Parts: sequence; structure tokens; C-alpha cells
Amino acid sequence: MHNSHEIILAKVSFAYKQRRILKDVDLVVKKGEFASIVGPNGGGKTTLLKLILGLIKPDKGKILIFGKAPDKARHNIGYMPQYAHLDMAFPANVMDVVLMGRLARKTLWFSKKDRARALDAIDEVGMSDFVNTGFNELSGGQKQRILIARALCSDPAILLLDEPTANVDHQTEENLFSILKKLNSKMTILLVSHDIGFVSKYVKSVICVNRQVVIHPTTIMNGALIKDIYHGDLKMVRHDHRCAKEGHIND
Repeated sequence: MHNSHEIILAKVSFAYKQRRILKDVDLVVKKGEFASIVGPNGGGKTTLLKLILGLIKPDKGKILIFGKAPDKARHNIGYMPQYAHLDMAFPANVMDVVLMGRLARKTLWFSKKDRARALDAIDEVGMSDFVNTGFNELSGGQKQRILIARALCSDPAILLLDEPTANVDHQTEENLFSILKKLNSKMTILLVSHDIGFVSKYVKSVICVNRQVVIHPTTIMNGALIKDIYHGDLKMVRHDHRCAKEGHIND
């Protein structure tokens, strides 16, 4: 297995309750990539993340993460789920939340090393002043940073983020992307986003998911029709973009 290829999907298909979500997906993600996963609602973006994480298995095809099955490589992947799907009603402080990222170590107690790594992760996202703050006292943007720190706590080689910029303002989004750009120097990053406003500024590639998958470098995305893939389902568009239509399939 070529070690520059961290994620390989070969002819992967997945259906749920007789509904085809992904069909014949071929995708290679190289080490050091920073890619945004875009596409319409229901097109398969979150399904793609779950397949890479090994939370679901494909009906057909093969997935390799560092040459292993996804569930065997999951300890190499940091995952930030959609913030809206997290129940953070319990009284946890910032350190408690970030330490959850160490639970993959299959122990329910935390060592000095775990706590040191959590402090490092909190520092990496610029939140060192908030270690003992209650998670629910934070602003939306600060919560996003702490959830990124939680994903970093396992020292991942790959960072997956599902809608990290949902429900945050322009400045918060800029801050998040500048953090991710620094992290990209030592890890591969894939993020799902409806907001492609900053794609051309930070992201190297765009992975278009609409039951099939097409990947484009951001440098060739100008001057074409974003409506091909979004059909108007988009938070905002600040530059032209193209998602190729090869093999789009009918319901």
C-alpha cells in the first residue's frame, strides 16, 4: 500500500432501506490533503464520513484507511460530529469534554499523559484560558473549537469534521479555518460544509457528493455551474464552482 494514500474507496456502494445513497464511489485521499465535501442534502456526505470511520459498512466495494479496514484504523481518525447533534446538557467543563477524545484508549480513567495531551489540544485551538470553564457557558464558536480539540486529543493522522461552520458568524468561521490550516501541516483534513465561501482560500480540493463522487482541485473550479449539484440548496456562494455530472443517476 502506497503510504501517501491515506484513504481509498474502490467501487463503494451503500443503500439504506432500499434507497441508494452512494453508487460506485472511487476516491483516493492523499496524505496532507485539505478537502471540503460538498453536495445537496441527502446526497451522501455524512454517509461518506461514516463509511470512512467504519461506523457503517458498504454493500459493495472496498475501503482502506492506511491499508486497513476502517474499524481497525479508527484510532488514527479524529472526528467532530455536527454540533447540533450533540447533547451537552450535562455539567461538563472544557477539560472534561476534551478528555472524551481519549476514551478511544479503552480506559475509563485518565493518566497524566491524557491530561497533558488534552491541555496541548486546547492550546492548539487557542482556548487555554477556558480549561475550567463550563462547556455550556461558551459561545457557539468557542464550543466548535473545543470539539475540534476533543477530536485532536487522540493524536489523529486524519481529521474529519461534519459541518464545523454551521451556525457560526463570519469572523468565527475565519478563525476556525485559520486553526484548521495550521493543523493541516501535520494531518489530513476532510470537512463537510454547505458554506463554500472560504473553499478557494483554504481548501486544496472539493469532493462533490451526489450519490456519485467527483473530486476537483479548487484551482480549476471557476466559471461553471454550481446549480448542477446544489439545485439551489446552499447557504451562500461567493465564487463559481463546478461539480461534474458524470454518472448522476436517477432515483
